[in-house]
Amino acid sequence: MLIFYDLQDEKLISLLKDGAVGVVPSDTLYGLMCQAGNQEAVERLYKLKSRKHKPGTLIAASIDQLVELGIPRRYLTAVEQYWPNSLSVVIPTSPALAYLDRGLMSLPMRVPADKNLQQFLEKTGPLQTTSANAPGEPTANTVAEAQAYFGDSVDFYVDGGDLSGNAPSTIIRIVDDAVEVLREGAVKINEKGEVEQ
Repeated sequence: MLIFYDLQDEKLISLLKDGAVGVVPSDTLYGLMCQAGNQEAVERLYKLKSRKHKPGTLIAASIDQLVELGIPRRYLTAVEQYWPNSLSVVIPTSPALAYLDRGLMSLPMRVPADKNLQQFLEKTGPLQTTSANAPGEPTANTVAEAQAYFGDSVDFYVDGGDLSGNAPSTIIRIVDDAVEVLREGAVKINEKGEVEQ
């Protein structure tokens, strides 16, 4: 079983670029991750989670990476004040990305603030991610817990220590200029829809 301890390990980055699916510590929790542009890898990621209609979250180093993947820039420009942050915004996608959004035509996405993760994403490109757990079970806080869920069914694990003190990302969507909080998490949003520092 492959275990990495450094997000910048060239072998890890090559594996992801070649279509691997693995468990990686994000800016919030451990997640199952794969390259978002690799349709086969994304299908495998969703199969591992037994997910047919519930999409994961897209993470990227920058808005430019998301545009290259096919997300319309106008939607990203409208929410760029929220990033980089542990805050995911549900944004409309394009028909070409139906394999990512499971037909919902939108997807939570974020640009993380964590510098190590940002450097990693600059090398891998945007990653599709979903929490590292079995359906209905708690998210793994350690690599050992993730291994108990996924065993050898994933290609690798990245050990980022115990993340049990971390909150998941906050998820919001913008409806008619109003901010709707879909999940409370690591980032607090005030009544005006602004990030509380």
